[in-house]
Parts: sequence; structure tokens; C-alpha cells
Amino acid sequence: GCARDWDGLTCWPRATFGEVVKIPCPRFFEEFTSFLQRNCTQEEYWSEPFPPYTIACGFDEGSSKGPEDQKSYYSAFWRVYTAGYAASVTSLITALIVFAAFRKFHCTRNYIHMHLFVSFILRAVAVFTKDAVLFADETMDHCLMSTVACKAAVAFFQFSILANFFWLLIEGIYLQTLLLLTFVSNKKFVWWFIFTGWGAPTAVMFAWVLTRIHQQNTGCWDDDENGVVLWIIKGPILLTVLINFIIFINVIRILVHKLKSQEGGGKHSSHFVRLAKSTLLLIPLFGVHYIVFAFFPESTGLEARLYIELGLGSFQGFVVALLYCFSNAEVQTELKKQLCKWQHQEYLTFTHRHGALSRETSPVNYVTQLSLLDKISPKRRTSVLQDGVTTV
Repeated sequence: GCARDWDGLTCWPRATFGEVVKIPCPRFFEEFTSFLQRNCTQEEYWSEPFPPYTIACGFDEGSSKGPEDQKSYYSAFWRVYTAGYAASVTSLITALIVFAAFRKFHCTRNYIHMHLFVSFILRAVAVFTKDAVLFADETMDHCLMSTVACKAAVAFFQFSILANFFWLLIEGIYLQTLLLLTFVSNKKFVWWFIFTGWGAPTAVMFAWVLTRIHQQNTGCWDDDENGVVLWIIKGPILLTVLINFIIFINVIRILVHKLKSQEGGGKHSSHFVRLAKSTLLLIPLFGVHYIVFAFFPESTGLEARLYIELGLGSFQGFVVALLYCFSNAEVQTELKKQLCKWQHQEYLTFTHRHGALSRETSPVNYVTQLSLLDKISPKRRTSVLQDGVTTV
């Protein structure tokens, strides 16, 4: 028969002599669900795909992007989301250091923010790891590649995605709790949130790995998944996105009510400006942009999906760190205080050293030291008297 074959775009499974293999178009040919076929010939060679990719998968060499153009497009997009994740990691690590270094920021709200920051960092690291393991070598045969390292990279990537969505959900739940209840400072909340934020993704990943091993242990676990395997991951993610969107709408409703009650008969323009600011601040925290394509098939609007979920999503960690750490008035005030304190300490150290050096090298100080020596040294006084008698 014919061995498994990687034609540069998709993987063709092993086939017996005379067998016709039928597979769907690769995912990156957006909005096309047509099928390709290849025949295992008598000479045990694969035939050319029919219909050709140019016809079956929705691009025409004369009017649309060919495979090389697609490759160039995705390469440019890779640079964009790599820059986004790099900026996110840098800003998030800095924000973590700020929250951890100052005792004033050790509170339930910031503890939750810190765990969310860690989930964003893990997500970025997982993307870098997956790209390095799976796509570093362009000549790699993805049909034959099925190592423990590449499977672990994909599993870590899936875990980081799950953890990030769960911590976005916890941020939403905590914010709504703050708005509805008066006292929520009990540290028991933090431990429940930590248990849910990291425990739930771990349980889901454990179930996904076991299902993969026993039902679809093919390739690097990055291929198209069957129904059960797919929904083990996709189900919890869609659930968190849906719940967070409902919480987002409810939080906006609560904010509208509170702003109206505070302003009374005030200007409507000020009310809408404050509401707009609150809404824009909540969008990255809740991950509301994910609702746009959450319940559509993955082949729907692939190009727009890439811009929103990868392009904008890669900078989400950077925006969250900017809004909830660096733009926070408390953080800015504390950093300014610490900077002034460091500058004052440096000034005192400099003046102390400069003063000590001046006293040691001053001529007046040298004369004073000689005078003191004359007063306290009996030998010097005796020798002076003897010299005086001799002179007489």
C-alpha cells in the first residue's frame, strides 16, 4: 500500500492498493468545506490530489492567493502575534514584580490580578514553545512527527488556553461580587478562586490527554479532532466565554444604575463618558472580544478570527497590565514615593561621603589636628621646651 504522506499542506493517511482517500481542505483555506481525494495506485504511489487544491479549496491562481502567498501572509501574521506576546510577557512580569514588591498592594483583588497575569504569561510561553517545537523546521514531515516533546508542547498550550479563560471568568465573578456585596475581603475567597482557576483546567486537561491517548493518539495532537476530543477542550472554553459575557452585560447594567443614582439630574454627556470608560476597561479584563466567533464553526471568517483572537489576543496581556497596574493611580503614587525615597537616600549618601572627604582634605582641619596633637602630646611639649632652652 501507500505510506502516510505529507504534501506540504496536509497529511494523507496510510492506504491500501486501490483505495481512494477523502479528506477535507486544510483549515487555513477559509470558509471552504470541500474535500480532496487521492488514489493509491497500482505502483503504490499516491496520485495527484483531485480536484486540485486551486479548485477544491477555494483559491484561484489568477485571482486569489496561492499557497506561497498564503505562506507569506501567515509568516507576517506570525511576526505580529510574536511581537504581541513578547510585549505582554515583558509588561506582565513587570506588573507582577510591582504587586509583589509593595506590601500595600497585597489584597484579594490584586492576588486575583496576579494569577490572571501568570495565566497570560503561561499562554505566551506556550505559544512560543509550540511554535519552536512544531514549526521551527519547515522541512519537517508532520505525518511522521509524533514525539513525546511535541505532544507535551501541544498539551501545555491547551492547558494555558484553558487556564487563561478560567481566570478571565474568575475576574468577572469577583468584580460582580464586589458590586453586589459590601464585604468580600475574606481570604477564603482567594483560595476558592485559586482552586477553581488552576484546578478546573488541570482536570479538563487530564481528561483530554487520556481521551487522546485511547481514542486519537495521532501525530502531535494538533490535527483535526473528532467530536468527543474536540468538545472536551472547546466545551469549557465556550462555557466560560458565555458566562463572562453575561456577567459583562450585568456589570454594565449595574454601572449604569450606579452612575444614574450618583449624578441625579446632572449632565448626560458626563454620564456616558464615564460609562464608556468603564466599558472599555472591562472589555480586555473579561475577554469580551472572544464572543464574536465563539459559537461559529472554526472555518467561519478565518481571516477575521485570526486578527481578533491572535492579533488582538496576543496584546491582551499587555493591555491588562497597562490598565490594571501601570495606569492605576495607587500604583503610580506608590512608585513615585519609592522613586523619591531612593533619590533622597542617594542624596544623603552622596552628601555624607562628600562631607567626610572634605573634612579629611581640608587645610583648616589639618591645622586643627596639629593643635590637638600639641595639646595632648606631652613628649612634643617637652621637646619644644628643650629646644627653647638650647636656643637661649
